[in-house]
Amino acid sequence: MYMRSFAAAAAVAVTMAVSAAQAATYSFVGVTNNSATNTATGQNQLSVDVIDSGSGTVSFTFNNSGPLASSITDVYWDDQAGVLGSMGSITGSSGVSYSQLASPGNLPGGNTIGFTVSPSGASADSNPPVQPSGVNPGEWLTIVWSLVTGATYSDVLAALNLGGDQSGSMRIGIHVQGFTGGGSESFVNDTPAPVPVPAAGVLLMGGLAAMGLLRRRRKA
Repeated sequence: MYMRSFAAAAAVAVTMAVSAAQAATYSFVGVTNNSATNTATGQNQLSVDVIDSGSGTVSFTFNNSGPLASSITDVYWDDQAGVLGSMGSITGSSGVSYSQLASPGNLPGGNTIGFTVSPSGASADSNPPVQPSGVNPGEWLTIVWSLVTGATYSDVLAALNLGGDQSGSMRIGIHVQGFTGGGSESFVNDTPAPVPVPAAGVLLMGGLAAMGLLRRRRKA
């Protein structure tokens, strides 16, 4: 009985650690600052989850936690690392409707930070009506990318964590509209990003602690 409990605890710990190691969440920082209030709103409630979706693909899930009015209406990639292959499925929560190829073709204001969309087709935007079809509070959007041959999920994270306008980096840009006072702002993913491995280590330590507790109970 003790061995079965010990094995179960170990399995849970490893599973939780592996799951944590396959996802990383990035916040956004303002590229433009037409309104300090709108920029703060975007930085406080918008994020993207980068997830290993298997079979050589990576998914990017854009989230708007709310509660303030805002809508992610365009998303862009600047992949100087050259790890992204082609864009795949685009899905979203109820009310979110997106298609590949954004207009404008580059992140508004992105020229100020050297942001250039790459590879070809590395953008998408909400379908008309633009603001209601974007990612509003409580909604999400997921876009799956295939990776080039030989590239891995770890390569994607390394490129995102490097950031900046430099060889080997990757940046994710978003254009946001629908703020309470009107106007629009552009954002790029923050760096350095959270590193998932330490988080996995914490979970693994928790699992090991649980196994230690089982051992003490067994001895008692």
